[in-house]
Amino acid sequence: MNTVDGTDKQLLQALSAEPRSTFVALADRLGVSRNTVQARMNRLEHSRVFLPFDRCINPAALGYPLTAFIEVNLQQRQIGAIIAQLARIPQVLEAHGMSGQADLLVRVVCSDAEDLFHIDATILAIDGVERTATSLSMSELIPYRVAPLIEGDGGA
Repeated sequence: MNTVDGTDKQLLQALSAEPRSTFVALADRLGVSRNTVQARMNRLEHSRVFLPFDRCINPAALGYPLTAFIEVNLQQRQIGAIIAQLARIPQVLEAHGMSGQADLLVRVVCSDAEDLFHIDATILAIDGVERTATSLSMSELIPYRVAPLIEGDGGA
């Protein structure tokens, strides 16, 4: 992935503040031409700087108000098949390979506790999954964000 320069950062800050901005509005805000904004947006998109749009959709609006994190311990030699099976479960939003006690950390959404029980059972039934540990998210205290990274210098 290419690094972003100062103008790219300004563009990303403007988009973070007003995601529905037009190229013309962004050009006016940054003091550059519309063609410059369009070219940079195309380059940023092709460089995979932007995440998929569905990351912006709230699962609660779709009937999944609860979020849980499931730690999965598995047989390493079967990880590819296990990941393929996890990807078939609609309530699985993401899965991360981990170092430490668990092999995977899986973020899921569910309609209620019974739904979570069934999702966990589905994961446990996957061949090669040895055990799971499930934690229900009580509250999202810091939502997904990158604006501080764009604005800052990267240091804490």
